[in-house]
Amino acid sequence: MADKGSKDAKKTVTVRQIRSQARRPESQAATLRGLGLGKIGREKTLEDTKAVRGMIRVVAHLIQVVE
Repeated sequence: MADKGSKDAKKTVTVRQIRSQARRPESQAATLRGLGLGKIGREKTLEDTKAVRGMIRVVAHLIQVVE
């Protein structure tokens, strides 16, 4: 049997916080924490899922997706 390999390889997305969470609604601060961010300049590589994409969309003005 030939192993395709693509089933085991998970897609990832890297995000970097570029703006402060100060003076933002608590829900946005909680979303940043959920993404593993919290300070400007931090980067996190996450599994590319619908849930993560939704969280990115909520705080898109505070983060940058790194290619």
